[in-house]
This record gives sequence, C-alpha cells and structure tokens, in this order.
Amino acid sequence: MIDIQRLINRRKRQDLFFNFLGIACTLVGIITLLALMGDLAYSGLTRIDWQFLTSYPSSSAEKAGVLPALVGSLLLMFITVSLAVPLGVAAGVYLEEYSRKNWLTTVIEINIANLAGVPSIIYGLMALSLLVYQFHLGRTLVVGGITLALLILPIVIVSTREALRAIPNGIREAAYALGATRWQVIKDHLLPYSAGGIATGTIIAMSRAIGETAPLITIGVPLFISVLPDSPFQSTAPFVNFDWLTAKFTVLPIQMFNWVSRPDPAFHRNAAAAGLVLITLTLSLNAVAIVIRYRLRKKIKW
Repeated sequence: MIDIQRLINRRKRQDLFFNFLGIACTLVGIITLLALMGDLAYSGLTRIDWQFLTSYPSSSAEKAGVLPALVGSLLLMFITVSLAVPLGVAAGVYLEEYSRKNWLTTVIEINIANLAGVPSIIYGLMALSLLVYQFHLGRTLVVGGITLALLILPIVIVSTREALRAIPNGIREAAYALGATRWQVIKDHLLPYSAGGIATGTIIAMSRAIGETAPLITIGVPLFISVLPDSPFQSTAPFVNFDWLTAKFTVLPIQMFNWVSRPDPAFHRNAAAAGLVLITLTLSLNAVAIVIRYRLRKKIKW
C-alpha cells in the first residue's frame, strides 16, 4: 500500500529543491550581468561627455567621439523598422487570416520559424552577393537597412501571428454576424486588439537588430568614417531628401569593434563608453515602443 503522506512530503521536497535551483540559476545570470555592466560602467562612464557624443572618430583617443556611429545607428534603425514592420505584419495577417491551411502554407510556416534562428552572418553574405554585387547598390545605408530588415522579418511575422491567435474567435464571429467583411474584421478589430503583441515582437526585433555587427561587417561597412550622412530633411521643396539612403555609414557596434581591436587602453575605454551609449540608445528606443504599445492598449475597448 502506498504511503500517501510520505509521497506528498517527497514531492514537496522535490518542488522545494527545484525552486531553490531555479532561484540560484536566476541569480547567477543576474549577478553575471550586473558584474559585466559594472565593469563596463567603471571603464567607460567617465569618458562619456558632450564632446564624446558630438565628436568624430580620431586617431587620438582623447579627441575621438561617436557622432557618425550614433547618427548611423538611428538612421539604420529607422530604415529597418520602416521595412520590416509593415512587411512582417502584412505577411503575418495573410498567413493567419487569409491563407488556406495546406501543405504549401505548412512549408512556408516551417521555413519562417527556421529563418528566425539562422545566424545573422548568413544574411550578411546574402546581402553582399545579392544587393552589393548583383544589384550594385553599394555599401550604403539602404543596403544595411534591408539586411537587418530581412534579419528581423521572421520575428515580426511570428509575433504577429501569435498575437492574432490570442484573440478569441468570438470577436471574429460577432463581427461576421453583423455583416463585416474579412478586411473590416482585421482592420477594426484584430489589428487593434493584437497591437500590443505585435509591438512586443517589434521591440524584441529592434533590440536584436541594433546590436548586430556580423552582417554589417560582411557587407563591408567601414570601420572608420568621419562624415555624417546627408540630412533626411531640407529647407526647400519637397522638403525631403533621399540622398542619405545612399550614403556611407557606420554604427555603434562597428565603432566599438574598431576601438577594441586597437592595443591602446584608452581606445578600450572609448569602446566601453560607446557600449554604454548603445545600451542607453537601445533602452530609449524600447521605452518609446513600450509607450506606444501602452497608448494603443488604452484605446482598446473590449
């Protein structure tokens, strides 16, 4: 006969053991992250000032700054999000709401899921052979934006589909019962209700894209650049300038790689400071996206 009380006590001990094990593993990760962040702050925090943020790279570590890399990162993120989010959301909506469930859509879904785990350097090699050598677009901002957009596109598609699946079918059925078309159901109900989940996936995708180095190095982004891209805006009509899309550029991860590869410890401190700037930029962009998500959720009335 089974001793029920002994079995319950053993299960409780096992549960307690795994709770402690989970807490210990979590603490190891948190402490390691805090140690790395503390070391980064200790090395680079004193180097960050207005001169560092507004100066161009230089052969002298004391005069070097991150202005071109900072501007390049912001413009690159703008292109990446502008391309990846509309295409990813449209593809996710089509696959979830319009496409028929057959072997072809199954193959497409499997490939999208697999593409989300492909190493980023593969996208760089693809962009190098197709965009740079085949279409002769050069090593420009638009090529970098397309490369990173392709990199995060599977993440946006998957997050869009998951957000749409989370919406109860009763909302769809009620809208159809009132005579709404499929597009009206998607536009007026599904997309507003799933905006929070889509925004969350976009935040994750942006966080991955802004720190990528391998695909940009592969397409030949310069390690050193001392000029800024042209401004997207101008004072005369049509007030929008597209020349910046074909400008040479660099980004913060590339600039950090350049400084770390130098033997002078002063450049290593510059790299640590650039890392803090990159973290701050990432958190700032994520904060903006979170605020947008919060405002979208407040407007939704169930």
